[in-house]
Amino acid sequence: MLRTTRRPRTFAARLDSRPYSTPIARHLLRAYLSALPSGDRYSDIAELLLSELFSNAVQHSDAPDDRLIEVRFALIGNRLRLEVHDAGTGRPSLLATTPADEHGRGLHLVDELAEKWGCCPRAGGIGKFVWALVAPAPAPVLLTA
Repeated sequence: MLRTTRRPRTFAARLDSRPYSTPIARHLLRAYLSALPSGDRYSDIAELLLSELFSNAVQHSDAPDDRLIEVRFALIGNRLRLEVHDAGTGRPSLLATTPADEHGRGLHLVDELAEKWGCCPRAGGIGKFVWALVAPAPAPVLLTA
């Protein structure tokens, strides 16, 4: 009996560790989602989460400036998995914030909007990757007259 398995559709790219790469990462995500039958159901939340994770990697990584940041996207079942890989040693953590704080809320958004998220060491022991799972938004209800 021939058995086939479906591999998740994946995408990966490496970008400069610079603020100007964040909109490039979002553009790549939009292109990836546009190729999926129901990609638009992930786009709003996924773009926001990717922006936060990528910006955190740029701002908080202690890796040398010439190290690239890798983004990966995969549709696994009906969940979109986002990953942001960097060579830094620090791990993200939720910080207490006050209404007067101008920064420090990004991971709170990730924590609220992602179905799950976490941080793992990278293979080879250099750096880490932060991942988030995004559930699809409910399908629009079509009203008939």
